[in-house]
Amino acid sequence: MGKIYVFDHPLIQHKTALLRDERTTTKDFRELAKEIGTLMGYEATRDLPLKKEVIKTPMTSTEVNVLDGEDVAIVPILRAGLGMVDGMLSLVPNAKVGHVGLYRDPETHKPVEYYCKMPQDIDKRKIFVVDPMLATGGSAIDAIELVKQKGGNDITFMCLIAAPEGVEALSKAHPDIDILIAAKDERLNENAYIIPGLGDAGDRLYGTK
Repeated sequence: MGKIYVFDHPLIQHKTALLRDERTTTKDFRELAKEIGTLMGYEATRDLPLKKEVIKTPMTSTEVNVLDGEDVAIVPILRAGLGMVDGMLSLVPNAKVGHVGLYRDPETHKPVEYYCKMPQDIDKRKIFVVDPMLATGGSAIDAIELVKQKGGNDITFMCLIAAPEGVEALSKAHPDIDILIAAKDERLNENAYIIPGLGDAGDRLYGTK
């Protein structure tokens, strides 16, 4: 059974609060999303496997711990998920990046797939599927299903803002994955937007309407 974890780190909470503010500019929103992605990624990679290696310091030889390969894949849900990728790549620069393209039908509120491309060795990697918002859960559920169809099996979902409805739906559809959340909000409104939320993450990242 996967875990559901809401971050309580002061820096994550502070930067998430700034993201919510309607006065935050596109430039600052983009930088904050990257910074939060880095902070969340730091904690999310805590369990990456290590191996022993002997190195020589200026003083002597010594045994140290190093990553046992950097077999990580980051899979943003397009387009807003791209805002979290660079932050994670700053921690794990050798990670490979896949992409899942989904958009939400404005009438049904259900996700529609238009693109899916994964690293060839996705089955051998620890995968972080990232998207700023977890609203109904539909996009995350479908994206993770696509990753699984491509062979992915060790999957963690990371988001900035989540509604309780989305968390419940995602954990029910994919009980094997971990869900990491910067802030868990109150509810969805009648248009399936998160309240209090932060508006449309994609529009705020890229200055579109």
